Amino acid sequence: MSSSVKASRRQWLKTVGKAGAAGAVLLALPAYARQSAGRVVVIGGGFGGATAAKYIKRRNPAIDVTLVEPLKRYITCPFTNLYFGGLRTFDAQAHGFDELRSLGVDVIHDFANGVDAGARKVSLAGGRTLSYDKLVLSPGVDFRWGAIEGYDEAASRLVPHAWKAGEQSLTLKKQLEAMPDGGVFILTSPPNPFRCPPGPYERVSMVAHYFKAHKPKSKIIILDAKDAFSKQGLFQDGWKRFYGDMIEWVPMSKDGKVVRVDAAKRVVETEFGQTHQADVLNIVPPQKAGAIAQLAGVTNDSGWVPVKPETFESSLVPDIYVVGDATIAAPMPKSGFSANAQGKVAAAAIVNALAGKAPAAASFANTCYSLIAPDYGISVAGVYGVEDGKLIEVKDSGGVSPKEASAEFRKLEADYGVAWYNAIALDTWGTRA
Repeated sequence: MSSSVKASRRQWLKTVGKAGAAGAVLLALPAYARQSAGRVVVIGGGFGGATAAKYIKRRNPAIDVTLVEPLKRYITCPFTNLYFGGLRTFDAQAHGFDELRSLGVDVIHDFANGVDAGARKVSLAGGRTLSYDKLVLSPGVDFRWGAIEGYDEAASRLVPHAWKAGEQSLTLKKQLEAMPDGGVFILTSPPNPFRCPPGPYERVSMVAHYFKAHKPKSKIIILDAKDAFSKQGLFQDGWKRFYGDMIEWVPMSKDGKVVRVDAAKRVVETEFGQTHQADVLNIVPPQKAGAIAQLAGVTNDSGWVPVKPETFESSLVPDIYVVGDATIAAPMPKSGFSANAQGKVAAAAIVNALAGKAPAAASFANTCYSLIAPDYGISVAGVYGVEDGKLIEVKDSGGVSPKEASAEFRKLEADYGVAWYNAIALDTWGTRA
């Protein structure tokens, strides 16, 4: 590894380490006395919601914390692409809530189907009503059904999006396994913003890895509603190195934007009338905040949730905090790491607010690892703060992996990705793969 690559890596670790230290100070403050208790309801048991529930309870055990999550085992989207590549089992993505229960969090497996912000009540599909002093929403994303003509929820059962891990992931994997050698896999990538900016490109990398081993005559086409994407140069260099001409990326400027889908025939039509026939078709549709955010009145005309960056409290409705993919939090990406960091900041702010104290200074970090081949990883990292009431990226706080890096460095990046996933799963749910 060259000295310049080593130096840049040391600087990146130093910068992220500072952010982590700041977060540790924020979260290591003494627990408050029991008389400061309140009622907090958290909706959504993913990286943002489970983290918020856990850290509120850890900071002040006297606060009554209820987590509402339909799934008894939460299935993560990060690392699901490795399942498509044959490098990871599906069950490795599932995490339970035993640790949260052991801390005293009341975990209810049900759907939240209404929020009365005036009365501070949440209604559940099972009939219960929960009262709160503070509400945390971590609803993830929903899809803009119909934004692509012919692609609605019913069509997604034939042509999966697999952008929420679960049954759709299993469906896509079965279709890939059944595809004949020499077939065509088409993935459509949505316009910004959307969950996990590098996700579609890691997915095709992992599918290409599977095809190289089992269906080497096959072809992959990415039809993109954008002209650029996260870690683009690194992805394209890796594709050429490992997969030759197997992967073709068609940007919007070259008629890559899909406007129409025939799910039954697995045919897509682009903006200027070109059609593409797929053997396996993976539509990643345009997105918006999860439905409960709209029901709570915290979304704006964009379909996403504006928040106060110091606390992640809604800018529109007091006492409702929103974390994770549903938020307008640029320049932070919509990622699991971001959601976890935001959940911690919201937790600290809520504990302080219930005790009549001002929020502590907020600091955030994000790292996103992507795998192009089994021992070839790349990453993008950033540290974020608040300046003049806006989220900013701290100057020289990370960036992408070096373009000219050794095989040893890329192997380390792949290893770091696994270590990151295990660490953040342990931090969020108390479990690891």
